[in-house]
Amino acid sequence: MSARASHSASGFFDQKVADSYDERNSRLAPISDGLHFLMRLTLASLPANARVLCVGVGTGADIFALARARADLTFVGVDPSAEMLEIARHRLNEADIGERCELVHGYVEDVADRDFAAVVSLFVAHFVQREDRPAFYRAIYDRLAPGGRFLSAEISGDLDAPQFPAMVEDWKQVQALMGANEDSLASLGETLRNVLSVIGPAETEALWREAGFAVPVPFFQAFMIRGWHADKPSA
Repeated sequence: MSARASHSASGFFDQKVADSYDERNSRLAPISDGLHFLMRLTLASLPANARVLCVGVGTGADIFALARARADLTFVGVDPSAEMLEIARHRLNEADIGERCELVHGYVEDVADRDFAAVVSLFVAHFVQREDRPAFYRAIYDRLAPGGRFLSAEISGDLDAPQFPAMVEDWKQVQALMGANEDSLASLGETLRNVLSVIGPAETEALWREAGFAVPVPFFQAFMIRGWHADKPSA
C-alpha cells in the first residue's frame, strides 16, 4: 500500500480548519520560529538556485521561512488539501513570492520531478500510517538529487515508555494553547495512539535508513515535536 492510501491529512484540513490554521498556529510562534531558524541553518549549504520540495506545504509557512532568506531558491509545494493550497497561493502571490513557487494538489507521489536539492516536510509524517511510512520516505528519497537533503519534523515519542504519561501532560499544554477543548485534552493519549500515527525516534531513524538515507541527524526537539535531517548519498 502506498502512503497515498492511508495519508489522512486531507480529512483533517477542511475549509474550516484551513481558514483558522494560521491564527491557531501563531500561538506557537516561539516553537515554529525556532524550528524555521534551525531549518535555515541546516539548509544554508544549498547550492545557488536550488529547488526545494515542500511536502505538506499547508498555507506556505515553510516556503516563506526559506524564500525570505534566500532570493535564489525556487519551490514546489504539494498538499492533499485544496483549501490549504488556495490560501497558500493567495499568501504567496500577495508577498510577491508566487512566481517562484509551483503548487501541486496531491501527495509526494504526484510530484514528477526527481532533482530537488532539498525536501522539507514539517508536521506531516505523523499523519501517515506506520505501515505506509516506508513508501512515504522512499518517495521523498526518490525525488532528491544525489547529495540532496531531507529535513522533517513530526510528533514523535515512544508510546510504551514510562515517560509517556508525563509527555502527554506536556503536550496538553501545547494543545490547550491551540484551542483544544476539555474533551480533546482528556482523550489526547488515545488520539496519539490511534488517530495519529506517532512512533518513537529510534523507529523513525530506522525507517529513514531503510529508505536509503545516510545517518539521520536530530536537530530539533520541543516536547513531542522532533526534527531530523539526512542526506541522500551522492552518486
